Amino acid sequence: MKRDPGAVPSGLDSGEAARRLARDGPNALPDSGRRRWPRIAADAAREPMHALMVGAALLYLLLGEPLEGGFLFAVVGVMVAMTLYQEGRTQRALQALRALGAPMALAWRDGRAQRIPAGALVAGDLVELGEGDRVPADGLLLAASGLQVDESLLTGESVPVGKIAATKDDNEARAPAPGGADLPWVFSGTLVVQGHGLARIRATGARSEIGRIGAALGRLAPPPGRLRRETTALARRFALLGGLVSAALVVLLVARGAEPVQALLAGIALAMSMLPGEFPVILTVFPAIGAWRLARSQVLTRRLAAIEILGSTSALCVDKTGTLTENRLAVARLWRAGVLHHATAGAALAPPPRELLACALRARRALGSAPRDGAFWRGAGPALPGGGALPAGWTLVHEYGLTPARRALVHVWDEGDGRLLAAAKGAPETVVALCRLDPAQRAAALDAAAAMAVDGLRLLAVAQARLPAGTARWPADPAAFDFELLGLAALADPLRADIPAAVGACRTAGLRVLMITGDHAGTARAIARQAGLAADGPGAVLSGAEIATLDDAALARRLDGVGVCARIAPEQKLRIVQALQRQGAVVAMTGDGVNDAPALRAADVGVAMGLRGTDVAREAAELTLLDDRFSSLVEAIAAGRRIFGNMRKSMRYVMAAHVPIAGMALLPALLGWPILLYPLHIVFLELVITPACSVAFENEPAEADLMRRPPRPPGDVLFGGRAIASALLQGIWLLCLLGALYGWALAWLQEPEARATAFVGLVLGNLALLVSNRQGHGVIRILRTGNPVFWGIVGVALLLLGLAVWLPALAGLLSLAPPPASALAATGGVALLALGGLELRKWKVWQPWRHPTA
Repeated sequence: MKRDPGAVPSGLDSGEAARRLARDGPNALPDSGRRRWPRIAADAAREPMHALMVGAALLYLLLGEPLEGGFLFAVVGVMVAMTLYQEGRTQRALQALRALGAPMALAWRDGRAQRIPAGALVAGDLVELGEGDRVPADGLLLAASGLQVDESLLTGESVPVGKIAATKDDNEARAPAPGGADLPWVFSGTLVVQGHGLARIRATGARSEIGRIGAALGRLAPPPGRLRRETTALARRFALLGGLVSAALVVLLVARGAEPVQALLAGIALAMSMLPGEFPVILTVFPAIGAWRLARSQVLTRRLAAIEILGSTSALCVDKTGTLTENRLAVARLWRAGVLHHATAGAALAPPPRELLACALRARRALGSAPRDGAFWRGAGPALPGGGALPAGWTLVHEYGLTPARRALVHVWDEGDGRLLAAAKGAPETVVALCRLDPAQRAAALDAAAAMAVDGLRLLAVAQARLPAGTARWPADPAAFDFELLGLAALADPLRADIPAAVGACRTAGLRVLMITGDHAGTARAIARQAGLAADGPGAVLSGAEIATLDDAALARRLDGVGVCARIAPEQKLRIVQALQRQGAVVAMTGDGVNDAPALRAADVGVAMGLRGTDVAREAAELTLLDDRFSSLVEAIAAGRRIFGNMRKSMRYVMAAHVPIAGMALLPALLGWPILLYPLHIVFLELVITPACSVAFENEPAEADLMRRPPRPPGDVLFGGRAIASALLQGIWLLCLLGALYGWALAWLQEPEARATAFVGLVLGNLALLVSNRQGHGVIRILRTGNPVFWGIVGVALLLLGLAVWLPALAGLLSLAPPPASALAATGGVALLALGGLELRKWKVWQPWRHPTA
C-alpha cells in the first residue's frame, strides 16, 4: 500500500453526514424479527387460560347471566392488554440491548477518526478496516495493505479473497459481484481476516449487496433453551392432569344431580386453577429485564440463555491486557547494548535510546493507532525531532504483518532517495531470532527482557536493516534481511485498581480465575501477584511452549494449580477451555480477536471485549463487556445468580399457590360441600398471582450471601424434584388450613358468608406464600428487605379483596357476602398459622436437605 501514513483523511463533516442520513435512512436492514402488537395479541388470545375464560363467559351467557359473562370477557381483554404491556416492556429492553450491541465503525468525520455506530454511516464516509472487522457497508478501497476478506456470507466460497486499492478508473465503475480476487470493492457483512485498509462507503442498508439479495445473516430462530423446555414440559403435565381431573369432576357433579352447566363451570374453574399460565410470563420477563439490568453493569447479553449458565460458572479464563490492566501503555525503560535507560515524561534521551524509539515508530500500522504505538508516540514526543513524525518523502513500500508464527511487525520504507530501511518491532524472542547475534549477545538481550518482565512490564524488541537500493522482489520471510538489534522497550500497563477486590470476590464465590496472555511469563507472573492470582507455587505458570508438548489428557492434569498461562497462542486458548471442561468446570472465557472465536464458542459462556474486541469475537460470544473490565464480569455473575434465584423463587411460589386454589376447587365437590370457586374467583386470584410472580420476584434484591455460595452444579435444573416437593409441601399445608376454615365457616355461617370467609383466607394465604418465598431467611428480615414493588402488590391485592367482599355489586357478582368479625379473625389466624408453618418448614423441617439456592 503506497500511501503516506502521516496524511490524515478528511472524511465528511458532521452536518453533511446528518443530511445524507436523513435522505438515505440508517445503514440497517428492516427489523423483521420484532413482533407487532396484532401478532402478540393473537398469540395471547390463544393461551389455554384465556380460552378457558372465554368458554366460561359463553356458558354464563347461555345461563342468562350477561353480567358475569361480560365481566369475564372484559377480564380477558385486560389480561391480553397486560400481555401487550409486558411484551412491549420486553421488546423495549431487547431493542435497547440491540442498540448497545450494534456494531461500531472507525470512520473519519470532521477530519478525525472516531468510533460511530455502523447504522449511522452514509455514502461518502471514509471507514478504516482492520483484521477481525465486519465490513459495515459496501465501499471502494482507497488504500489496502495485505487485505484479505472472507466473502463466504455472500458467495458461499470459504477461501478469503485479496483486495487492492482502487485506481482512478474504479471511482466511476459499478461494483461487480462479490467473490473476485484482487478487486478494490468490499461488501457489507463480509469479514476482514487479514491486513487493513481505508474504504469510501458507496452503498448502505437495503442498497448494499447484502440488502439486495436478502441474505442478512439469516433469520433462523434459535432452538428453545433448557429453561423453556423444562417449564414447557412441566406445564404440559399440569395441563393434562388438569384436563383429566376436571372431566372427572364434571362427571361426578352431574352424577350427584348438579346442573350440567354449573358442573361444567366448576370443571372449567378446576382446569384454570391447575394450569400454570404464569410460567410463560416468568420465562419472558425475567431474562429480558435481567439482561437489561446486566447492561446497566456494562455487560451486554447477546444470548439470553447465557443468564442461565452464569450462575453455574466455576472457572474464569481472562486476558491480561485491558481486562486486568488498564491498557494504557507508557514507555518505562529502554535497553540498548547492555545499558538501561529510564524513560521519564518530558525528559530528553541520549542518542542510542532515541534511535531505538524512532525505529519503533517506523514499525507501526499505517492506519489507526494501536496502544503500543500511542505509548511510543508519547515517549518520542520530547525526545525526537518533530515529535517522531516521518521525515518528508518517506513512503511505506512493503509490510510483513504479525502472524502466530512470527510475533513481529516489519515495515519497509523508501527514504525518498532510493535507500530502503526495514524496521521490526515485536516479541523479544522473535526479533532477537531475526538478528544475527552471537550466543553471548542473544543471551544478554533475553536476560534483560526477563529481568524487566519480572516487574510486570511488557517487552518489545526493536531492530532495523538496511536493504539494497532498488529492491523490488520481497522475500516471503523478513528473516532474509540483515537485521541489527537496536534494543528493548519496556512498557508499563498498570493493574486496574478494582482487580484485587474482584479477584477476592471470585475466590469467595468459589470461582477459579485463570489468566491467559500472550505476554512474557515474567510480566504475567508480576501482574498476577498484584491481582491476587496463584502465581508463585510450583507449576503455577504454564507456558505455550509447554502446552505444545502435552496431549489433551496431560494438559487437563497439568492445569491443576495453574494460575497463569503465558506466551499463549490464540489457538491454544481453545485447548485450555476444553481441558478445563473435561475436568468438570463450567468455563467463562474472555477474548477479543478473530482467533479467539473458537475458544469463545467452545466456552460455556464466551465473553467478548466491547472496546477493543473484533466483531467476530462479539458474534461468537454470549456476553460482551462494554467497558472491558473484569469487575464487570464478576458483577454479571452475581447478577446472573440473582436472576436465576429469583426465577426459581417465582416458579416455586406459582406452583405452591396453585395447590390450594386447585384443592379448594376440587375438595368441596368431593366432600359434598357447596362449590367454593367458579371461574370468576379464579380470574380474581390470577390477577394477584401473575403480577406478583412477574414483577415482585423479578425486582427482588440479591440475598446477602449470594456471592459466598459455591457455583450451582452444572446439572442443577431450575425447578427440580426438591423444588417441586418444597412447593407441594407449602401448598398442601395451606390447603389443609383452608379446608378446615371452609368447613368451620359452613357449619356456622350462611353459604355466601362462608364462601367469603374461605376466599379471604385463600387470598391472605396466597400473600403468606409470597412473603415466605421471597428470601431464604426469617420473616422479620424478609419484611425489612426493600422491594417497593412487593409492597405495592400486597396493597393492591388487599384493596381488591376489600372491594370484592364489601362492594355490593362486586360481592354479588362473586356470590360473596361480608363475613362477621369472628370469621375475619379466623381468616387472619389461618394466614398467620400458614406463615408460621412455612417459616418452620424453612428453618427446621426442610433445612437438612434443602439446596443452598432452592
